[in-house]
Amino acid sequence: MADLFIEGLRVYMRAGKMQIHDFVVMPNHVHILMTIPGDTSLEKAMQLIKGSFSYKASHELDFKGEVWQRGYSDVRIVDEQSFAEHRRYIAQNPVRAGLVQIAEDFPFGSTFLKRRKQSGAEAPSAFPEALGTTEVVP
Repeated sequence: MADLFIEGLRVYMRAGKMQIHDFVVMPNHVHILMTIPGDTSLEKAMQLIKGSFSYKASHELDFKGEVWQRGYSDVRIVDEQSFAEHRRYIAQNPVRAGLVQIAEDFPFGSTFLKRRKQSGAEAPSAFPEALGTTEVVP
């Protein structure tokens, strides 16, 4: 399921619907640090992400039941310090949850995938390319 979700992010990135800077897919939630175009609302971006994943999980994985809770939480990034803090928070989420000792070992996040790409190894997940930039976009 995580690979299917990551593949959905990749599709939207390639289509120019959003720019994904960092993400992590946890067992019961996700964190995404993204920039969306000025003509797209956050609500629309979340509808795309959640709706397409729900559809694919149902049709491709034969998953029955609710995938998402209602709503989502959002934080607006206002400066470089906030951007850096959120990147660290996202990367360290699997470590804080006790899933891995170091963030780079968690296979369902951008930290792992970026490290794999930098080392020249083929990413085992569906999200092999680089993930966004380090620019702060208010």
